[in-house]
Amino acid sequence: MHVFMYCAMHAFVLFCFQQFMQFIWREYGMPTISFIQPKGGAGKSTSALILATELAKGAKVIVIDADPNAPIAKWSSRGEGTSNLEIIQAGKEDSIFDLIEEAEKKATFVIVDTEGVANLQAAYTISASDFVIIPSQGSALDQDNAARAIKLIKDQERQIRRRIPHAVLFTRVNAAIRSRGMAAAESQLAEHGIDVFETRIIEREAFKAIFSFNTTIDHLNSAQVSGMDKAKTNARAFAREVITRLKSSTGQARQQAVGAV
Repeated sequence: MHVFMYCAMHAFVLFCFQQFMQFIWREYGMPTISFIQPKGGAGKSTSALILATELAKGAKVIVIDADPNAPIAKWSSRGEGTSNLEIIQAGKEDSIFDLIEEAEKKATFVIVDTEGVANLQAAYTISASDFVIIPSQGSALDQDNAARAIKLIKDQERQIRRRIPHAVLFTRVNAAIRSRGMAAAESQLAEHGIDVFETRIIEREAFKAIFSFNTTIDHLNSAQVSGMDKAKTNARAFAREVITRLKSSTGQARQQAVGAV
């Protein structure tokens, strides 16, 4: 009986999420979300894949893997992937503008995983994005590189003369201990008025395992991977906050456009 009630509740939540995704598609168009972090190892690709697989539960998602290491493209080719999710590996000669434009014609959400450097392609990706996520572990080195990413966003805002919504996402966070480094990072960002996600990607075995086993969180074997329920809850919270931020930023953009007329 309890199993039946759990399955029924899960199905109902999934149905509501799918309806919500369709509402976002109708009301706000096909948003492009990019992940920018000039330093490797900050959880950029992991966060991008977590978001993509969560959104794909209710909508068509295309991930453009523009990282030369191609972690998400390799994850897709080595595993079975998941429904509603398509991975496109960007080549050296590919135009990121063309890739995003074509993806937007086919998907409700486009996610771009950029190279771990603040280069011209990253700048182009930012200028084509509806929302930019800057993963950071909260260390001094990560914060310095997050500042570089934010400067790149500000430069693109001046160039294209529009606001590009963005926020820092703390990743690989210790669930039990709030370190002094994390506290200092939070304080520094608050002092500079930098937007930060309320949801943090917690350091969990399940998030590492999606690359080890080349599958999604939902298809991991609980006998092999611990803490899956908490990881699933964390992933859902992250996806929900992204959607909320997209709704808010799109509404503000429309208000600005109306006010400028």
